Amino acid sequence: MNKNASLPIFRWQCTACIIALLILAIVFPVITAAADEKKLAPGKLWSAEVHVKRYFSSHTSYEFGYPEPPFTAPLSRLEFPMNTWWVGGEVRRSFSRFSVGMEVLGSIPMESDLSFKDSDWNADNVKEIYSEAQCRVEPSYMVRGDVDLKISDWVGLPDWFDLRPVGGVRWQNLNFLAHNGVQVYPAPGENHSPDHYPGNAIRFEQTYWQYFLGIRTAYDLGRHIKLPGLKMLCQLDWAYVDGDNKDHHLLRKGNRWTYEKTTGNAWHASLGLKADLTKYITAGVEFEYIQITTTGTHRWVHDIENVDESWVNGVKVWSEQMSLMMSLGYKF
Repeated sequence: MNKNASLPIFRWQCTACIIALLILAIVFPVITAAADEKKLAPGKLWSAEVHVKRYFSSHTSYEFGYPEPPFTAPLSRLEFPMNTWWVGGEVRRSFSRFSVGMEVLGSIPMESDLSFKDSDWNADNVKEIYSEAQCRVEPSYMVRGDVDLKISDWVGLPDWFDLRPVGGVRWQNLNFLAHNGVQVYPAPGENHSPDHYPGNAIRFEQTYWQYFLGIRTAYDLGRHIKLPGLKMLCQLDWAYVDGDNKDHHLLRKGNRWTYEKTTGNAWHASLGLKADLTKYITAGVEFEYIQITTTGTHRWVHDIENVDESWVNGVKVWSEQMSLMMSLGYKF
């Protein structure tokens, strides 16, 4: 049996299992909440927040190896920085036993404060070509939907420590434009002078689907410093990741495209503080970290060269994302 042919089936089986778990995670607390709704303590059931997020030391990258013997890797690596500002918001509905929320963020189109990097190696693992360019983050989007279930009282925890399993989906659509670059030739004995290529060079789009399960906690700090409504919020989760990208080299003659279809996993952690400014208004700050690692298939298409080839050697797509977010919310 062709292993490559069975790969899409395996991906869909994994995705179906994760979706089934998320459905169970939603249905179970809904049933529980329906039974407990009359016991719901007085309070605000809805909240809406405005989010402003800044990414730093963050990128999404990909590489692939040679498709033929001796199958060395990597052949090429491209690194796209995403250190920019994002804005959006979150809406959440709380019930007696669980809560459901959705966050939507969009990038502010701007230049990243780091350079795009492109490296190429020969079959002897000697780097022959290296280039850097300005990198503009084009309109990009992130959406997260999640549901959590309160279990702290079930396991005998005190009121000031809230423990909740959480599950959901994160979707990221990242778009970049590399432009105005300089290319050098670092191989030993190479005397070629640097080449400058003004204008647009590469358009790149990366999409990640992350199906996650984890733990969310809230610790009441107000009991220690006499500030009612101050909480420390934490979350740690693991995700199954399905990714795909497309790379259009604009300086090549004809239409030259590459595509990656990959699967893997991601780890996500966040730590934040949130305080009640008034009965209705909250403010918060949060640090977030995501690490994504996937492998899969690389496809190269070029109409002039009449090429349409795919291979798996050395194919890797990964991302590291760190951000600091400020929020302002309203409870109603």
